Amino acid sequence: MISMNCMKEAKIILLSQRSVCMCVCVCCVCVYMSVDVNQPSRITADCLMRTTASTLSTSFHTCSLCSSIKHCALHQSTSSAMAFTSYQVFLAIVMVATGSINTLATKWADRSEAPGRDGVNRPFNHPYVQAAGMFLGELSCLLAFRLLYCHYKRKDYTDDQLPPSIKGNQSFKRSVFALPAICDMLATSTMYVGLGLTYASSFQMLRGSLIIFTGILSIIFLNRKLKMYEYLGILFVIAGLTVVGVADMKSSGETKDAKHIIIGDVLIILAQIVTAVQMVLEEKFVNSQEVSPLQAVGWEGLFGFLATVTLLVPMYFIYVGQGIFTNPYGQIEDVVDAFFQIKNSWQVALGFLGTIVSIAFFNFAGVSVTKEISATTRTVLDSIRTFVIKVIGVSLSWEKIDLMQAGGFGLLVIGMFLYNDVLIRPCLMKLKSKKPDDTYRDENRPLQQDQLGANDSISSAGQKVNDP
Repeated sequence: MISMNCMKEAKIILLSQRSVCMCVCVCCVCVYMSVDVNQPSRITADCLMRTTASTLSTSFHTCSLCSSIKHCALHQSTSSAMAFTSYQVFLAIVMVATGSINTLATKWADRSEAPGRDGVNRPFNHPYVQAAGMFLGELSCLLAFRLLYCHYKRKDYTDDQLPPSIKGNQSFKRSVFALPAICDMLATSTMYVGLGLTYASSFQMLRGSLIIFTGILSIIFLNRKLKMYEYLGILFVIAGLTVVGVADMKSSGETKDAKHIIIGDVLIILAQIVTAVQMVLEEKFVNSQEVSPLQAVGWEGLFGFLATVTLLVPMYFIYVGQGIFTNPYGQIEDVVDAFFQIKNSWQVALGFLGTIVSIAFFNFAGVSVTKEISATTRTVLDSIRTFVIKVIGVSLSWEKIDLMQAGGFGLLVIGMFLYNDVLIRPCLMKLKSKKPDDTYRDENRPLQQDQLGANDSISSAGQKVNDP
């Protein structure tokens, strides 16, 4: 006889899967828009139909679109931007799906109750154990890399023939991942504490504050000069964070303690400062190593796992009482109690396992999307992930529809798109620089450089170069 609880949990799982599937189509469309929007769009359907394979594969034949002796870089870049490989689409879908599952699985474990070491039934509140599980998932990428690398090497593949997931520098310094991993550990564990106190969708939205701190630190340590649209994006993000925070406080009386909501939101925002430091360190020391995605995730997971497990020992002996933490004897973290709860509840065990598995695929997909497509595409996909989490949270009755929070989310998305130069500014620049249709009045006449628009120029090699 199936119990009512099992039927309810099965219904939740089916509902979650359905919501994720509904957003897959949105994901694909936004991936296309995020990449294609930065490319010139003054190509008619008739021109595209007359583009031949030989034209795209060489720069020494006459372009069938504009009759230029060298292949027209305008048409070449546009045609290539419109072609997405199945691998790129797969990465985008994996990133959205597993990223959503990761946050939802962690929140599901937090909401699930199970008997602890003292036999008392309580929610699973073990953020540092969950952080260790997350790094364990990332660490598994090293094993996957080694298995795939040995598999292809046995087939006599050269380094250039290896797939993108394992292709990269093999003689990099492993130690460069130590500092970013420690920052990741501090940020992740702090965010998990905040996630236990606030809503899953708010958790995802408030992570948008990373833009503010990344911009500030990049100015200080990387000597980067922000452009006007980046400052404008930061202002929109600040406005969005303010609206989301106010919306959380207004809705806290219905389901949660207002003080815990505020503490959770503040912890999530503070964690983004540490994450910004991590990103600056990675840009300064790690990116130049040209490491394969699986190895990058795996080595950071190894150092992060070792650091977290080491800290779990003193945390077991530090007593802080039962305020934010609800361990039976008042420690910051009680590993023994965590394992008792995982053993006593399949819901907690499934949520914890979901965190471990999903984070490995999510981080691999995220790094691969940045490498294979663009960082701007990753920004769009992260926004879709926030939307997916909100939809599923509402469908599972974890949250309610809040128009004020939706408005804050809209401001956050605008700010992220402005800062990363995605969709909004490129579209406005296109409209501003758009020429009359007589640009193509003579198809047999070579397209001159001054006809390419204010923001486009052609290098001597016949390739498009964007002005900074």
